[in-house]
Amino acid sequence: MSYAKLEYIWLDGYKPTQTLRSKTKVVHNFSGNLEDCPMWSFDGSSTEQAEGSSSDCLLKPVAIYPDPDREFSYLVMTEVLNADGTPHESNGRASIDEDDVDFWFGFEQEYFLIDPETNLPLGFPAGGYPAPQGPYYCGVGGKSAYGREIIEEHLDLCLKAGLNIEGINAEVAAGQWEFQIFAKGAAQAGDEIWVGRYLIERTAEKYGVAVDYHPKPLGDTDWNGSGMHANFSNGKMRNEGGEAYFKAVCEAFGNFIQEHIDVYGADNHMRLTGKHETQSIDKYSYGVSDRGASIRIPVGTVEDGWLGRLEDRRPASNADPYKVAARIIKTVRTAG
Repeated sequence: MSYAKLEYIWLDGYKPTQTLRSKTKVVHNFSGNLEDCPMWSFDGSSTEQAEGSSSDCLLKPVAIYPDPDREFSYLVMTEVLNADGTPHESNGRASIDEDDVDFWFGFEQEYFLIDPETNLPLGFPAGGYPAPQGPYYCGVGGKSAYGREIIEEHLDLCLKAGLNIEGINAEVAAGQWEFQIFAKGAAQAGDEIWVGRYLIERTAEKYGVAVDYHPKPLGDTDWNGSGMHANFSNGKMRNEGGEAYFKAVCEAFGNFIQEHIDVYGADNHMRLTGKHETQSIDKYSYGVSDRGASIRIPVGTVEDGWLGRLEDRRPASNADPYKVAARIIKTVRTAG
């Protein structure tokens, strides 16, 4: 093609939770390959990533996907560098060894669709609550599923973009949804979750709806919060396994409780209360098929002869998947 629109996507420097930013670069005679995406710069003073007196930050392209919603366009996931080319302090991707594909990750990204006029999830009447939890999880029908046209469009866009999205479902609360991404390698898993988040944000935008990743947007109520459960395995777990090794891995996580919580998302204490399928944030546990544990050992892992994966149920929906994956890798390696 004679020209292409490259949508550069990056994470800003807002604390405690980063948000997505993007801008479009028009290039001519573009090959469609990542290596031909040029470095670009942006005003870091407008994103909490630089001072106005020295505001240039760099965008380094790290992954590219066809943009399924715009002609002649690509989505370019980037990481933020300082002007001298070193990783910016907000760059969680830099903590990952990109060549390490021994670790596989499956993230379950939950989120709420919010009506900006009421600031409540879709399906919530203004000033009140819908029927209690029960019919919404994987629900069907106008009284159970809210915003389906948005998430169905998002699924199609993710598939067309080439993301390894494995499914979607309505979650436990009204207006709450989930999509799942699987990838071999922490960097790719993080890239695809962030691009998936970008696509649901942009899709919801068209419908005049907002996306909320807060782990407990409904506060201290009897409504579920949102997580980003992290399913993970390494080669030893998949190929050698054994009950002793899996339990050693689970025990290793108990040695680094705070280190994990530190990167598992802001305000996660509001979600990890010991209720609504969570373990308390100040406790650690693991168990087979236990959705109230910190680490769940899937029953399939046991039935397959202690081969397969584990699920860390603590990461919040607003956590950075790069940082979550990097911490999980670091802990698993201490188990031998």
